[in-house]
Amino acid sequence: MIKKRILEQVEQLKASQPYLNGLVTLIDPSEQLNELLDKDTTLPLYGQGVILKDNVSTKDILTSASSRILENYVPVFDATIVKKLKDAGAIILGKSTMDELAMGGTGLTPASGPTHNPYDIDRISGGSSSGSAAIAGANLVDFAIGSDTGDSVRKPAAYCGVVGVKPTYGRISRYGVIPYASSLDHVGYFTQDVMQSAKLLEILAGRDDLDVTSANESVDNYSSIEGNLKNKRIGILMNVMDTIDDSLKAPFNDLIEKMKHDGVEIVEKRMNQELLDTLFATYYVIANCEATANHASLDGIRYGVRHEGKTLSETMKLSREHGFGSLVKRRFVVGAYGLEDDNQQEVFRKAQRVRRLIVEDLKETLKDIDALMVLAAPDVAPKFEDVKKRNYSIVADNHMVLCNFSGYPSMTVPFAFVDGMPIGVNLTSLAFEEKLMFDIALGIEKLVEFNELRKERLPQWLMK
Repeated sequence: MIKKRILEQVEQLKASQPYLNGLVTLIDPSEQLNELLDKDTTLPLYGQGVILKDNVSTKDILTSASSRILENYVPVFDATIVKKLKDAGAIILGKSTMDELAMGGTGLTPASGPTHNPYDIDRISGGSSSGSAAIAGANLVDFAIGSDTGDSVRKPAAYCGVVGVKPTYGRISRYGVIPYASSLDHVGYFTQDVMQSAKLLEILAGRDDLDVTSANESVDNYSSIEGNLKNKRIGILMNVMDTIDDSLKAPFNDLIEKMKHDGVEIVEKRMNQELLDTLFATYYVIANCEATANHASLDGIRYGVRHEGKTLSETMKLSREHGFGSLVKRRFVVGAYGLEDDNQQEVFRKAQRVRRLIVEDLKETLKDIDALMVLAAPDVAPKFEDVKKRNYSIVADNHMVLCNFSGYPSMTVPFAFVDGMPIGVNLTSLAFEEKLMFDIALGIEKLVEFNELRKERLPQWLMK
């Protein structure tokens, strides 16, 4: 029965590729299925199929981070999260597309081409965890793994209509995950419902001595939740909501009314607008300075596809020139500038100081509420041709980076459709308060019954 189900998922993944372009590598599950025969059938993930973002190291399997420079990289070890998944009985079915080296939020920059939204293949899936979000959104596997440096799990989750979780910084080991920005990176994941997310964190969380940033905090029984919203205090971040289009604000306000009826106390919250206006610039400097340092070894000599030149310097230059896309190159230019000795104090260090002020303001905002809630994205997933034309809002498009700056747990819960496309709310709680966050999310899920709503909107290509 398990074998039949897994093989059906493999066939579904193959069939989805012309529509979603969500895969870099499809893995033959035969060996894992044979190994499963000797495992305890009561394992929590026994026989469940999972997709991994292509920055998660898998022994003897290509791990390219969707970049041409790593198209020859085959790790000799599994990331800690891969080991945990296998130990729990999961079957790894493939590696998903991502914005190159996780630098991007659209899913337009994988070396293998753009990733498409399962609800409308003329729209983006979001990024950088684009393939994982699209595949989970189409419900082709049991769950999918991503990573989140700015909102790279939570915004695609909203665009693709699935639950997307970024736990507290250090809650899940990042050992074996190709980094973008080490102080901001989190392992995250996509599931079909909140309870599945809570149970999954019980398996994936925990201290890992191979990752010096992993937390010593004990792992909670996250799934012992009821979804009772009564007497919960939920803050609405008005700095974001004031900028949202009415077409999305209306279903959000309907949700708030339902929550009030269920006993929730809604509190309007405002953060320092001057600080919020710096979100993108602060993120862009810190993330790209850290990325430039992290990827200095991708030069065709130490790692990466080599393009030979007449000298060592020319070889490195040619390898990076051919190996990186234009967006990544631009980000490395920014990072290199910020790391220059003459610029560090006025660029990188200043951004770090602003980050600290933003985190202090967020902590103050959260101190008398159970969670902060806001729309995860200011619009539905844009069409490909509209991505560059749309008007970006510094706050509404970038507010979820608050939880990468702070390391606080944050998750997206889908709750409605607008123009046939899913939208989601984002929840944030204080560090290691995942159980409280899941409890609130479950309460919202019960109110909206999203999974019933989406049965009426199954993508047409899935029916072919």
